[in-house]
Amino acid sequence: MKLLFIGDVMGEPGLRAVRAHVPRLRRTYALDLVVANAENIAGGNGVTRDTVESLLAAEVDVLTNGNHVWDKREALEYIKTEPRLLRPHNYPAGTPGTGWHVATTRSGHKVGVLNLLGTMFMQPQLACPFACAEQALQQKPADVRLIFVDMHAETTSEKMAMGWFLDGRVSAVVGTHTHVPTADERILPKGTGYLTDVGMSGCYDSVIGLEKEGALQRFVQKLPARFDVAQGEGTLCAALLELDETSGRCRGIERIRLDESAKS
Repeated sequence: MKLLFIGDVMGEPGLRAVRAHVPRLRRTYALDLVVANAENIAGGNGVTRDTVESLLAAEVDVLTNGNHVWDKREALEYIKTEPRLLRPHNYPAGTPGTGWHVATTRSGHKVGVLNLLGTMFMQPQLACPFACAEQALQQKPADVRLIFVDMHAETTSEKMAMGWFLDGRVSAVVGTHTHVPTADERILPKGTGYLTDVGMSGCYDSVIGLEKEGALQRFVQKLPARFDVAQGEGTLCAALLELDETSGRCRGIERIRLDESAKS
């Protein structure tokens, strides 16, 4: 089966890029499942009902999250009603929502999607993502062989460590959060697909999706400035994964990067 994972969708430019390409990619690659990290969709921070519904209408099946999951207060209630919207699974028990979802693909395959938040240089500080992943795997239904992990973390080392920790036990571990795509896609020795960071889906004429002027004012002049979402052309950054339905292993992983205006 084929799964497309879309990196942090950053505001309106990211949404436009998703709309421009996901329906066509579904047809071109006969995609079984599309997952996207949505934590920046609502003006750069958080999610709302309207922005989630916009992504679902663009043929995205499951939405993961990160440290900005609660930036829009309405998400606290909305996530209780929308099982396709996840939050990091290592939040404390009793937190609204869940970070584990079993999706049934159009071809009838079951895919577990696990959303984790790293702890290195990350706020809020949550429970150990490694222990959380271990517990989730121990509790998963026996008939779920395909498992995709979004590891939302600041440091490359923590993401890589999660890849090695889960090698052979999940289908793929792909990182998000830094908004910068890495070029280290590979299949680990025991069959798990891995990519340190899939990159942002948003405007790359920016500083990680934000207007350059505000970022430069903060870095150069050391003065406070607003961080507004850059409004140029959107770019879709994603990982295309081919997974073996029987073994649960990854057979192929490929980076995809397409500008909003690209025709193919």
